Amino acid sequence: MKKIFSRRTGNPVIRCFLMIFLILFALFQIYPLIWLVFFSFKSNEEIFGGNILGPPKIWKIENYKNALMGGDVLTYLLNSIWISIVVIILSTILIAMTAYAISRMKWKFSGVVYWIFMAGLTIPATLLPLFLLFRKMGVLNTPLSLIIPYTAFALPFGIMVLRNHYVTIPREMEEAACIDGCSIYQAFFYIILPLVRPALATIAIFSFLSSWNELMFAMTFISETKYKTLTVGLQSLTGMYYTEWGPVGAGMVVATLPVLIIYILLSKQVQNAMLAGATKG
Repeated sequence: MKKIFSRRTGNPVIRCFLMIFLILFALFQIYPLIWLVFFSFKSNEEIFGGNILGPPKIWKIENYKNALMGGDVLTYLLNSIWISIVVIILSTILIAMTAYAISRMKWKFSGVVYWIFMAGLTIPATLLPLFLLFRKMGVLNTPLSLIIPYTAFALPFGIMVLRNHYVTIPREMEEAACIDGCSIYQAFFYIILPLVRPALATIAIFSFLSSWNELMFAMTFISETKYKTLTVGLQSLTGMYYTEWGPVGAGMVVATLPVLIIYILLSKQVQNAMLAGATKG
């Protein structure tokens, strides 16, 4: 079967059709993003006048100015960026240390603690208990009311991913490091962590996406404009009776760009993590 498959794919005609199919499939996947960019430069008259899919006849660059300045999208963007960065840093540190303690250290209740964290994958996000808790803590309408749940809900998945990578690392590496005079912290930071960098990049991307795109907590726990995130702030661009849809599209483009940049920068690390899990698992 392998020889037959290689012969078929080696046929120039088949390769040509396969290339055409892949190009069309790629265009089909990429066009929604291109359409969003076109949409962000259009006026309402052009959007509802029949030119929905094509490029704008008149490129309204002021849509971005109106979105960033008039709609406070720039403030919401900065809030989302720094909150997401804090969540990535906190969750990555906690996940790396917790997964290491569970998978590499020998203590009595390591398995129980691991399954307690895994139970978090099945627990839905409940607003009322968190709202009452944060009100007693005095953190409502502050960035902490978002940072705390975003970090907490990132732990179960991250611990599961990183634990599966930790268990594939031979323990002899740590033993050799200890013989050479390394402490457990030096072995962790200088030997173990560099080996799981692709997994850490994967965890960082998923933590970023979950915090960047989250809407329910941001709408419930934050009411002050200066702390609102981008997902909530974009709703302020829509009016009750009339909406300029071009600035709304511009705000959506601004919200999409950081996600694309993060994925482009870390995509290679994610691919390495997936390949490592496939070959070692």
